[in-house]
Amino acid sequence: MTSKSAWLLCLLSICGAFALPAHAELPPGYQVVLQTENFPPFNMADNEKNFARDANIQGVSTTIVREMFKRAGIDYSLTLRFPWSRIYDATLANANHGLFSTSMNEARRPLFKWVGPIAKVERVLLAAPGSNIPNLTGLEQARQYRIGSYKDSAAAQALEKAGLQPNNTLRDQENISKLTGGKIDLWGTTDPVWRYQARQEGVTGLRNVLTFDRADLYLALNLDTPDEVVTRLQQALDQMKTEGYGTCNKHPELC
Repeated sequence: MTSKSAWLLCLLSICGAFALPAHAELPPGYQVVLQTENFPPFNMADNEKNFARDANIQGVSTTIVREMFKRAGIDYSLTLRFPWSRIYDATLANANHGLFSTSMNEARRPLFKWVGPIAKVERVLLAAPGSNIPNLTGLEQARQYRIGSYKDSAAAQALEKAGLQPNNTLRDQENISKLTGGKIDLWGTTDPVWRYQARQEGVTGLRNVLTFDRADLYLALNLDTPDEVVTRLQQALDQMKTEGYGTCNKHPELC
């Protein structure tokens, strides 16, 4: 072997050591069918309606998910629908379907494949302006109050798991008028989502009387999703986090 050949062989060995691992091939035409709901500031329709497609869907999580799929080299379609229970059930039942933004709990963990976390939220109980309900130390103290929440939401599920029986609506915004109108005493919802919704409804002065849970938000994928898809997306997200995605610096609307 000449010295030049040896040098080239050494160079190729060094380059190979630093090369990124090759991706496994996905089936031709493979596409993930993504669905989401109005859950501002994480995902929302431009026109504030309960149906939108692709470029007409915005929000912090939407921005992150789009960039994840772009970097992972995976095709997708994106639709915003209503209600949440519909897209949740569709993702459970259909291969290559996914939904965001959703939290992972013990009941949901085995039902999906997960990519995340994308962002963080808190579950809170809110009182109306002028309410004499004091700050609470735990959910046990909330049993004496009428609580409204959003059907099949993680906040509602956490309340139900604690033995409470919230009056659940199909639209979380309905709880704002119910709270200010005296039809419920407390609103079990998510922070920062409630802040955006209250601004949209022109309501101020809502008061957090209890933070009862904290959670991370994820992209949930049907169990039949290829592991290669999950791996690519998670690697893309991990790299994005080093660039500030999911933080207040990158997304001031979170804070």
